Amino acid sequence: MTQPTDIRRAARTLRRDLTHVVMWSGGITSWATARHVIAQHGAANTILLFADTLVEDEDLYTFNEQASAQLRVPITRVADGRDPWQVFEDKRWLGNTQLAHCALELKLKMCRDWLAANPELTFTNTVLHIGLDWSEPDRIPGNRASWEPWRAEYPLAEPPYRDKDQLRAEARAAGLIDPRLYRLGFAHNNCGGMCVKGGQAQWVRLLEVFPERYARAEAAEEKMRRLLGKNVSILRDRRGGTTKPLTLAALRRRIEEQPEQLDLFDEGGCGCFTSSEPQEAAA
Repeated sequence: MTQPTDIRRAARTLRRDLTHVVMWSGGITSWATARHVIAQHGAANTILLFADTLVEDEDLYTFNEQASAQLRVPITRVADGRDPWQVFEDKRWLGNTQLAHCALELKLKMCRDWLAANPELTFTNTVLHIGLDWSEPDRIPGNRASWEPWRAEYPLAEPPYRDKDQLRAEARAAGLIDPRLYRLGFAHNNCGGMCVKGGQAQWVRLLEVFPERYARAEAAEEKMRRLLGKNVSILRDRRGGTTKPLTLAALRRRIEEQPEQLDLFDEGGCGCFTSSEPQEAAA
């Protein structure tokens, strides 16, 4: 007859045989997620899967190299070959705070395709780990559904709870750089500060510290407006109780002429690995 100790031993063996894939964005929460997973399951059973959008800040790649060495796990990189602006042209849809095809095409789809292309990573022996934390419980159910049939877990949503400043301090203590987007006040170390899901505050900051990147985004937005022949924009103007398009060109003029009318509380939010639209992501 099987004894309880045999069952526990078998369960430990099964957990060791699982492959743990961390969805690595290059941000502080992906590092914290990977650190937790490796501590629980070992470096040999962990994969760091990084989908490169090709518009990342140079510090992100430096952070990736240092974190990979510190965690003793190589980073597995996938890339579509396009950047977000090219995706918008191909989809004939300008990404915005409501829907960002770049995340679906360059992050979710690329990672799902990579998982599917590796037949040893079956639904029964592979666990995905996502960097959503304790402050975002409402996003977890939809995100979990977007990764099915793979099982997704969220280590940072469990205690002990830490905020990003604490995690950044812990990463520095581990010998890693503090990526400059964080130091400059950006909420996320992704897409070079040009995330289309970011709000007005992000774009104001981008114009101030990376004017050449702002100019690139402004030109790309204007190109899409001409291509589509529509009054589309990345941002929205909600002044006066109505919502209307706010182009980056208009925002730049407002910054230059009427800075007191800016919504500096509209920070927005990146969600590269947190989409809840599984059908398009898997297409």
